[in-house]
Amino acid sequence: MDWKDVLRRRLASPKTDPKRKKSEQELKDEEMDLFTKYYSEWKGGRKNTNEFCKTIPRFYYRNLWFLLDKHQIPPMIGEEAMINYENFLKVGEKAGPKCKQFFTAKVFAKLLHTDSYGRISIMQFFNYVMRKVWLHQTRIGLSLYDVAGQGYLRESDLENYILELIPTLPQLDGLEKSFYSFYVCTAVRKFFFFLDPLRTGKIKIQDILACSFLDDLLELRDEELSKESQETNWFSAPSALRVYGQYLNLDKDHNGMLSKEELSRYGTATMTSVFLDRVFQECLTYDGEMDYKTYLDFVLALENRKEPAALQYIFKLLDIENKGYLNVFSLNYFFRAIQELMKIHGQDPVSFQDVKDEIFDMVKPKDPLKISLQDLINSNQGDTVTTILIDLNGFWTYENREALVANDNENSADLDDT
Repeated sequence: MDWKDVLRRRLASPKTDPKRKKSEQELKDEEMDLFTKYYSEWKGGRKNTNEFCKTIPRFYYRNLWFLLDKHQIPPMIGEEAMINYENFLKVGEKAGPKCKQFFTAKVFAKLLHTDSYGRISIMQFFNYVMRKVWLHQTRIGLSLYDVAGQGYLRESDLENYILELIPTLPQLDGLEKSFYSFYVCTAVRKFFFFLDPLRTGKIKIQDILACSFLDDLLELRDEELSKESQETNWFSAPSALRVYGQYLNLDKDHNGMLSKEELSRYGTATMTSVFLDRVFQECLTYDGEMDYKTYLDFVLALENRKEPAALQYIFKLLDIENKGYLNVFSLNYFFRAIQELMKIHGQDPVSFQDVKDEIFDMVKPKDPLKISLQDLINSNQGDTVTTILIDLNGFWTYENREALVANDNENSADLDDT
């Protein structure tokens, strides 16, 4: 028996006191809870199912689903119920004017793949509608904070949006109110770091909806979110507390700001002094010290080195002559600091010529003598190249990658033998 049959039976025979007649609202609430439960289970606990069902009008997830289910066309594909175009149009007529926009030939064609009967998956179509409605509602919600009414949100606008969102996110229930301002700053910074690369101070609502950040943020409505999911979600309480906790630990003089010396202990404490000099030359500082917002940009760049926005941040620091490209001089400028650290740690310095050749081989720039930001991004090696130039530990890991892989393989073999 599938989840839809279970739902119908539960609704038909409620396990409550038969003498007490339920109100219409109670019946609707029960139906909503049951639909959410069984739909989620049937989909294998799909991420954000609860978020969709809590925010989307009842007729979408009740009437629409049952109409689609009633008009399915066999045979099923695995566990996927299917519907053809003729029945698709019939459902569109019965679903009412609010659903009409989704029942078009264009939408059907978009979801039509390789079915030999010319059908589409009911589940895929249902998810498509759910997503569209959710985006529409979220767009309206965000637009309420668009003070200028031009389709953009400034930092203060997005800060207000997230601040008012906090009470609706069960995963943030444990946050002290005194931490709210730091949490909001941490959350907003990710949006602006990645969606405002030119640092204009505003981002399009359209771009906010198109990226995955809102999904991650609203995932915190899930009361049963796993520990693993929380740890990998920038917007979770553990993640925000981790980042802010690191900032406090680095701030040895407790003045609320970070000096170059304090920042030098970030991570494995093996970033070169030359690179840190560039950070404090190029990034916004106050009397030569970095505040929490500037620190967040630094962390987002280093923790996401494969992303274009992060590479843009680091590239600007490496481009010491501000020419828009890296040449042999700039590569040597940064790698000399790696060589000096190797000497300090009793290691034999690696030849710059060898490293330079490896970098150009990895990136394969259009101009054989210059590496542009776009070259770095296109190569998919930007994270490796930047790590080699700014972090001794990162360079050592790269230089010994084959030995490390062999060691991992040996350890795996030993575990298999036990």
